[in-house]
Amino acid sequence: MSEKPKSIRVVCATRLPQNAFLTQSLTGFSLRAFVSASPIELTLFPENQRGLAEVYNMAIERFINEDSILVFVHDDVLFMDYHWGEVLRAGLNVFGMVGVVGNTRRQKNQPGWIVTDLKGTLDDYAFLSGTVGQGNAFPPERLDVFGPVGRECKLMDGLFLAVETETLRRTGLRFDPQFKFHFYDVDFCREAERLAVSMGTIPLAVSHGSSGPLSKAWKETYPAYLEKWKD
Repeated sequence: MSEKPKSIRVVCATRLPQNAFLTQSLTGFSLRAFVSASPIELTLFPENQRGLAEVYNMAIERFINEDSILVFVHDDVLFMDYHWGEVLRAGLNVFGMVGVVGNTRRQKNQPGWIVTDLKGTLDDYAFLSGTVGQGNAFPPERLDVFGPVGRECKLMDGLFLAVETETLRRTGLRFDPQFKFHFYDVDFCREAERLAVSMGTIPLAVSHGSSGPLSKAWKETYPAYLEKWKD
């Protein structure tokens, strides 16, 4: 008799009320559309004003003692794969944590998975991995193909990160609540590396509804990240 697949718990924070999230946000709308093919349990933090690291840790503590997959996702991610749950499970058979885009290396003082400095200089594509759409419809307004998927990474984008609760129990991996909306994902990847949790990209078709220049708040958070890691 085959083992029952681990349940998938999607963890998402949004400033929208709960009903509006399900009908108006890209994440809520597309998850509802595909739920019959990729069943999920949704843990939503509606009308949220707290930092992402804080609410993600709250979800971890809530479900840490069950065997499931936790998916931390922004509320503006359009899922475009009916069977994304199968893709997710296959990826977690290879890596301890998975995302959709990432970087196979990490350079000294690197402030983001794709940029090498605060000016927003892009890293060499030879070290990047994964594909993500940009825009709020299908087909996406733009398709960013960064590199071959399925590569082991040092840093990954926080728009979509997934890990099994067993890994979180075994290693004690958590988000650092000092990073509220910026650097929480880069820091989480650093913590995963420190705890020997492997990371890699999966071939998941999603589109990100928001993108733009590096913000002032992001740049202002960088010193705290640098102070913690020293490089």
